[in-house]
Parts: sequence; C-alpha cells; structure tokens
Amino acid sequence: MIWSTRSAVGHDGGQMREKGLLRMLAVVGRMHITAIGALGVFTFGWLFTGDYPWFLTGVCAFDWFFVNLINRIVDIKEDNANAIPGSEFLAKYQRHLVLFGFTLLLVSLVVVHLLNPAITGLRMTCHLMGVFYNWPFLPGGRRLKEQYFWKNMASAVGFLLTVFGYPLVTLTWEKGFHSFPPGITWATVVFSALFFLLFVLSYEVIYDLRDVNGDTLAGIRTYPVVHGERTAIRIVDGLIFSSLLVLAAGYVSGFVPWRIYIMAGAPVIQYVVYKRALPRGISAKDCTFITWMGVALFLIYHLWVVADLPGARF
Repeated sequence: MIWSTRSAVGHDGGQMREKGLLRMLAVVGRMHITAIGALGVFTFGWLFTGDYPWFLTGVCAFDWFFVNLINRIVDIKEDNANAIPGSEFLAKYQRHLVLFGFTLLLVSLVVVHLLNPAITGLRMTCHLMGVFYNWPFLPGGRRLKEQYFWKNMASAVGFLLTVFGYPLVTLTWEKGFHSFPPGITWATVVFSALFFLLFVLSYEVIYDLRDVNGDTLAGIRTYPVVHGERTAIRIVDGLIFSSLLVLAAGYVSGFVPWRIYIMAGAPVIQYVVYKRALPRGISAKDCTFITWMGVALFLIYHLWVVADLPGARF
C-alpha cells in the first residue's frame, strides 16, 4: 500500500498517511542523491569561499530533488524492470507530481533570483539540460538520456554546475574573480573539478550496471548495454583510478591542499565496496548504500574540520 501498512482513520490515521506520503516522496525523490548533492555544495562551497553556504545548500537540495523526481516519473517503465521502489506510486500520481514539481520550480526560480541572482543562469541551464535529458526534444525526437556517452556526462556536468558552480559564481559576483581563501587558486578549482567529474562518472556507470535490464528494455545505450558488463566494470575502475591520479597530481604540484587531497579516500572506499557487491550483481540497495556512504564521508569530513585535525585550517 502507498500510505501505510495499517488501515487507520481519524487523526492518527491522517498522521500515518502523511508520514507514508513523506516517506514515499523521499524514495521517489532519491533523497540519497539529493543529500550528496547538497553536502557537496556545502563542502566545496566552504573550501572555495571560506564560508558555509547554507542558502546554496538548500537551493541545491531542492534542485536535485526536483531533477530526481522528474527522472523517476519519466523512467517508470525502466524502473519497473529494475525493481526500483516507488514505481507504482509514481504511475498512480504521475500528473499530480509533475504539476506539483514544476510549480515549485517556477516559484523557486523567482524567489532564489531575488535573494541570489548570481546563480539564476546556472539553475536555468541545469533544469533546461534536465528537460532535454528526459524528454525527446533533440533532433530526431531523441532524449539526451538515450545518447551514448552524453547520458553520463550530462549527469556529471549537472553535479559540477551545482556543487562547484553555485558557490563559485556567488563568490565572484559578491567579492570578485580571485577572492579565494588562502591555499585556493583557480588551478585548485580545476584539479578538484576534474577529480570530482571522473569520480562522479564512475558512480554513474555503477548505477548503469544496476539498471542494465531496464536500460536494455528501453533502448538506452549505456556502457553495460553497448559493451557488456565486463567492459563497463573496467571503465568504472579506470575512472576511479584516473580521479585518484588527478588529485595526486594536484597535490604533488602544490595546487591542491591537504584538506582537499584527503578526499582521495572516497574513491578508494567506493572501489572496495562496489567490488564486494559485483559477484552477486549490483543492486538498487548497493547503489543507495554507496551514495549514503558518500554522504557519511562528507559529514565525517566536517567533523574532522570541527575537531581541527591536521590540515583542516586555511
């Protein structure tokens, strides 16, 4: 059942239905991805500006919730084939959720523009990219999601535009192009962005390994569908090790400080966890666990900063 496993009435029943609805919205909005996007902008925003970007964190959380909700609505057929939770709920309330989501988006664009006009261009770019990702508006009636290579790249670029772009454009809008805290330069940003891009791409291909049945059914050309799962695994490994090499090169060259280089632990941990899951096949629970693990690592990172451990200071 959608609302609850019990049939209750009255005030208590209303509370149970409300909790059930909120739980289901969390599932279909992929709160693990929303959380890691929000903590990403919170973390890199602090690293690149020296201040905690609370407002941008909330905006990023909303944007990723909206993107994930629309993705789930569009992907009902594939998600059913991949046994992804929440598909029945989405099929039943599809029109209502689309109307609800786009209404909130339009309101947020106006409100956020009034409070922080610097990020409006990036936000509109991200959501426009999401429209082309999910609906057949490309030449030939194609979706960006169906395009080999560009599917994963579009998602990874979306993370870069939000996690890196929101705080950087806000900083340059308010303080100028070179107003970084000590130890941070544009070279630091470039090394960090390339590391993050490669790492996110590895994570995207792991999700494709989970979705291979549904993507095959829907004709979506992912690496596992086109090249087979064995080659896709090699691609994941290559992306993970490439991300580590980029971060190490930035650290050795002096452009990446220790407080950013320590993030190299995240790809290493992801590598170990996903390799342990491979023999039985990557599942939806594995992908969710890997993502929540990333959220936990971001939180631990900030506890390290609060504790003023070595390398935490600017």
